[in-house]
Amino acid sequence: MTDTNDSRGRQLPRAFAADIPTDLAAGRAVELAEIYALDAISDAERKAIDAYVSGAPEAERQSFNDRVRQARETLALSFTAEEEPPADLFARIAAQLPAAAPAGPAGAPAAAAETIVAGAPAALSAAEPAPAADELSVARQRREVRRRSAGLRNWLISVAAAAVIALGGVGVGAYLANQNDPVNQVIEAQDARQATVDVNGGGTATVSISQSHDALVVRMKDVPPPPAGKVYQMWLIPKDGSTPVSQGLMDAEALSKPALVKGIGSAASLGITVEPVGGSATPTLPTVAAAPLNT
Repeated sequence: MTDTNDSRGRQLPRAFAADIPTDLAAGRAVELAEIYALDAISDAERKAIDAYVSGAPEAERQSFNDRVRQARETLALSFTAEEEPPADLFARIAAQLPAAAPAGPAGAPAAAAETIVAGAPAALSAAEPAPAADELSVARQRREVRRRSAGLRNWLISVAAAAVIALGGVGVGAYLANQNDPVNQVIEAQDARQATVDVNGGGTATVSISQSHDALVVRMKDVPPPPAGKVYQMWLIPKDGSTPVSQGLMDAEALSKPALVKGIGSAASLGITVEPVGGSATPTLPTVAAAPLNT
């Protein structure tokens, strides 16, 4: 399944499929990190995830491994040998789950069988072939069992991730935050690609580019603060050679945070210059860093 939009065009959360391979094919490996870390999957599902992640792009593989590590560290730090789990742990987990959990799969086949038997003519015996009407009923019941199984799996994912939240603060909260954070959406996009360039004066700037999101994210590393009375200013350099368009300022504090730049479709490159506090209408050359976008 893919993202869907509501009547106002707002993006709705993605729903999990009934099986791990379908989720992997849809690019949801990173969102399975918590249940992977909590071992809430079968051996076959773990092998499928391992195979996918081993061949995934570096950014996606790193995001998955980071979330697995965070989940495991949270669990490890939440318990000591001398302490028992909190007495209200189950209640705290249950309080964060949907109001009505789907029926478990154990009861579904039995319910399906009862329905089929109840609807069959009394004269039929086990040795007699079922009429066409009953075959349709069986098919409907099988579809219902699969639907409930998919619902159960979504519920299990919620339980596993909610448990991590209750024990320390990652899991569903981090998952929802990542889903709604436009910076993470760009970095974790299936088509995301990165370019790292040196910054004059020291450090590097890493640019993560996603054409599907028409955006990029700039992350500075070991870049010194701008001189007194100066700021760094980002520019999109248009492909047609027209005037560069300012994309915001970065002072000393902003250097430690990722910067999101949207509307990159018509740009050939991203440039960074040093400008007076408050910024400039046009860039002051030379640039201290420039990254081609190749969009």
